[in-house]
Amino acid sequence: MTAKQVNRPPVPAEQVATLRQQIVVLLQQRSVTAKDLSMAIGLPEKQVYHHLEHIRRSFQQQRKTLRIDPSVCKRCGFIFEKRQRFQKPGKCPVCRGQAIEEPRFSLPERV
Repeated sequence: MTAKQVNRPPVPAEQVATLRQQIVVLLQQRSVTAKDLSMAIGLPEKQVYHHLEHIRRSFQQQRKTLRIDPSVCKRCGFIFEKRQRFQKPGKCPVCRGQAIEEPRFSLPERV
């Protein structure tokens, strides 16, 4: 190597969107489950829930909302409307069935 090559500053790496920015883009495109996000980004599902909570709080400060379509029991049709957690419930309080649709998340554009 010559002296000119040694003294050159390193070339900066290409800027890539953060995980949360990638999640926000997917949420703005369509309604998705945490499992969909997990597969699209390559993150464990448990970590996706943590990021969703942070996204919800940061968007509340901006007066925007993370839309959550609640879980639904596939057996009896019970809708988990009051549930605040992002994770899918373990079983239905009405029929005790465990076949439950996952909640879906989206970031609708405000009109």
